[in-house]
Amino acid sequence: MRVKMINNLLNFQDMQDIFNTATIQEFEARIQKLDNDSVAKWGKMNAYQMVKHCALNEELMLRKKTYKRRFLGLLFGKMALKANIGSDGPLQKSSPTHPDLIIKEEGDVNEIKQWWIDLLRQYPQMRPSDYTGFVHPFFGKMTPEQISKLAYKHVDHHLTQFGV
Repeated sequence: MRVKMINNLLNFQDMQDIFNTATIQEFEARIQKLDNDSVAKWGKMNAYQMVKHCALNEELMLRKKTYKRRFLGLLFGKMALKANIGSDGPLQKSSPTHPDLIIKEEGDVNEIKQWWIDLLRQYPQMRPSDYTGFVHPFFGKMTPEQISKLAYKHVDHHLTQFGV
């Protein structure tokens, strides 16, 4: 019985690892359920805006794009990071967003879902050394473990926001 509990815990932890292929497959299945009629349970974004926001965030986390460091992040970034990833609980609803990741335009979610999925599929190919010197625009310097947990929670947060 104890071995089964430990194995279940290990599998649960693996599923919260953005670098795990099974995690990405689970996210892909959830993303495929989104359509233009998907409605947020909280917040102001529609499905298109959420998917584009998340894809741009993946570009940041995959080191394809950088954004200017936020002054408040310099002051409170490390404390906020700890609050966001210090537990296994979800991210808080309606958290502040970097201005460059606020999407205002409208569009067809079906035309951009694959872009997000293609970005997510890149995580399992990343190595810890790919993140040497990574600096998040709000949270500051992050380790690969912190990146994994934050990226996982961010994706899960927005998919849950839209009920998928």
